[in-house]
Amino acid sequence: MAMLIPKLLGGIGLFLLGMGLMTEGAKGFAGDSLRSALLRFTGAPWKAFLSGTLATVLLQSSSATTVTVIGFVSAGLLTFPQALGMVFGASLGTTGTGWLVAVFGLKIQIGLYALPVVALGAFLRLMGRGCWKPLGSALAGFGLIFLGIDFLQAGMEGLRNRLPVAALPSAGVAAHLAGLGAGILMTLVLQSSSAAIAVAMTALHAGTINLEQAASLAVGAAIGTTATALLASIGATNPAKRTAVAFVLFNLVTGLLAILLLPALLQVVHWEGLQLGLHGNATALAAFHTTFVALGVAVFLPLATPYARWIERLIPDHRPSLTRYLDKSLLQSPSVALEAVRRALRDTSLATLEAIDAVVGGQQSGTAREARRVEISQAIGEIQHFLASIPQDTNSRHAAARVGLMHVIDHLIRLKGRIKPSTAVCAALDKPPLREGIDLLRAILKSAIEGLKSSAPKEWENLVCENSKRLAEVRRLGRVAVLDEGGGTRATPDEILQILDAMRWLDRVGYHAWRICAHLPSASGPLLQPVEPEPHPDD
Repeated sequence: MAMLIPKLLGGIGLFLLGMGLMTEGAKGFAGDSLRSALLRFTGAPWKAFLSGTLATVLLQSSSATTVTVIGFVSAGLLTFPQALGMVFGASLGTTGTGWLVAVFGLKIQIGLYALPVVALGAFLRLMGRGCWKPLGSALAGFGLIFLGIDFLQAGMEGLRNRLPVAALPSAGVAAHLAGLGAGILMTLVLQSSSAAIAVAMTALHAGTINLEQAASLAVGAAIGTTATALLASIGATNPAKRTAVAFVLFNLVTGLLAILLLPALLQVVHWEGLQLGLHGNATALAAFHTTFVALGVAVFLPLATPYARWIERLIPDHRPSLTRYLDKSLLQSPSVALEAVRRALRDTSLATLEAIDAVVGGQQSGTAREARRVEISQAIGEIQHFLASIPQDTNSRHAAARVGLMHVIDHLIRLKGRIKPSTAVCAALDKPPLREGIDLLRAILKSAIEGLKSSAPKEWENLVCENSKRLAEVRRLGRVAVLDEGGGTRATPDEILQILDAMRWLDRVGYHAWRICAHLPSASGPLLQPVEPEPHPDD
């Protein structure tokens, strides 16, 4: 017994270390490509489900997929119903680890063959550059998983005749409760449902427990993993809390259904084995795990949208509307964090342009304008701070996008001060010489607002550009005309200065509005595509 316990503990440790290394390596190797692919194949909740399943099978970590999903929701890249689809997919995808263990780890003595894989992975991790380094981590982790399974098998074989298994309930309610409790406890201790399932499989393969006990343990592992999600949601942002609560309820309901329908599900698994030619208790347990999670998905996925709405009402979002996408958890992924800044700047730009449009149209009181200006000013400050917190990296596209976003902030700061024009400008806005300039500015604002609200290509920006140039020309010609009119004594000097101030105000507003539209990257995904503007006539 003194030798068996270290083997069991060592096997669990190697398995957990392997899972961690493989997940870390897969994430580093895939990088932005995986994030882009996840978004590209995410639409309706069922598409998000497929995307989440595939990502989790590749990463071998539902936690990694869930964290990525939370980041996407925080940045506004995914709606919450889409996020739920990916979470359901992550739950199903994590059953792939069980199949890996059952098909390769237990049926083939692969531990010996895993040693060269570990050596190759360690060499690449230490000596490799670029994408080879994370690939080395993934390979080393893959090998360590099977080494851990070898140790677990050896430990379980020795325990088979040393534990009083016959005294334990092997069927019925007592066996279910004992298995549930063991699965929950094991997952809480190991902080990995995959590790708990692997232990159950090796015990089942060694004959230490029977299939019904192992099935109850697998259900307990699925329920136990919710504790990690709940702990992670404490003090987290609203998207994280919503995702955690949705995940917990999904697993609890799925686990309850699995326990209530356990005999029927085991019959289904037996039938599946006959139809597919699957043999062995470990394979049966892998099939059971996949079947009961798939049952939960079949119940929840068609209800993803109403389920998401209910969770959103249960946990309302109290974040400021203009900066709701700025989540500190996104700073770990520069591309997603930059996308969050882009969306926050888009919303802040829209608020600023709409406020100025209300000024030109005389639709807003001075008090309302000042309140809106303060709100926009605070939002710009938060965005500046968040952008400065995003880690610098060597990605040239990220660097170019960052510069473009800084241009937008610069023009927003200048435009923000024009939300509350001077008394002289306000008094001159209804003068006849300004009519053409006001019409052009209203056209600029309308095109910019409609364009920023849409996800269509940026052809509308050409219209903003042309009207901004025309407005600059109107201001130059109008200035000469107004001064000539003043020389003819048809206007007082104060009136002339008011009109000239208003002309400059109109021109600068149009100019900054165009610059914002030109520099603000289009909504083309998490990897930003900055657009270089043409020079303005005044540059």
